[in-house]
Amino acid sequence: MSKRRNLLSEQELKIASKSSYITTDEEALNLFFEDCKLRNLRPHTLKYYREQFHATKGTLVSLTERDIKTMILNMKEDELKITSINTRLRALRSLYNFLHKNKHIKKNPITNIKLLKERNQIVNSLSEKQLQLLFSLCDQKTFIGLRDYTIMMLFVDTGIRLNELAGIEILDVKGESIAIRETKTYFERVVPISKKMRVQLDIYIKIRGKCDTDKLFINQDGGALKRRSVQTRIAHYGKLSGIEGVRISCHTFRHTHARLFIQNGGSAFHLQSMLGHTSMEITKKYVNLFATDVQESHKKYSPLNKLF
Repeated sequence: MSKRRNLLSEQELKIASKSSYITTDEEALNLFFEDCKLRNLRPHTLKYYREQFHATKGTLVSLTERDIKTMILNMKEDELKITSINTRLRALRSLYNFLHKNKHIKKNPITNIKLLKERNQIVNSLSEKQLQLLFSLCDQKTFIGLRDYTIMMLFVDTGIRLNELAGIEILDVKGESIAIRETKTYFERVVPISKKMRVQLDIYIKIRGKCDTDKLFINQDGGALKRRSVQTRIAHYGKLSGIEGVRISCHTFRHTHARLFIQNGGSAFHLQSMLGHTSMEITKKYVNLFATDVQESHKKYSPLNKLF
């Protein structure tokens, strides 16, 4: 029998000290990502966590509240955007909350640290004239043009996310609604569509025909249309339009849907359901941003108008 080593391993030191606390980042991250996989988090979310943890300087398991505050100050000095700083803090909060809840660390260093307050940013949206211009640029004598026209219509009509649009399958289109599998929560929600949208989808589906994929939107080769391809096509029409002052993107269509919905007297609760927001806070942002439009809408739709 060979002579055993004298120094105790980290695991043996834990046994000797009767402590279950972890001491290395490797152990902490293995436990954290194991839990993430058990909760069936998206690959995109796991990638986000890895990037944020990798960018955090210092040993994660030994960071103190003071260390995190210093980190925030350093990021501000480096002129990182508030959004980027909060993104880092949210990732660290998820990690430390998990470790502390499961008694892997003695103290949670981020408990008393709040996210930085962000100023309300202007949300870009498209005017009706700009929308009409973008629609007019789609050559509906071609499959690509007809498909792109249908995609833009669907973005404006429903306000769905790019990931959600790319995930729609033929059988998800039922009557005047579409079943959307939410990319953030994995829940399924039913999004209503207008009669005009249903007519346009019927036209597109007939021309789409049968192919190897069940995805609603396809490329010219009959394969599923990728997210990046949708972004590229929307950017193409943006450049072609010559529109300035507004970024032409899939998310701008989402903002546009929210603005027009609120302007036309739509309910904030219905908008929350349409957009798939988990809380009313995000939806309120649209209502507050378009407060003037809401006031005008109130003048038109006030219940008192028909009472007196």
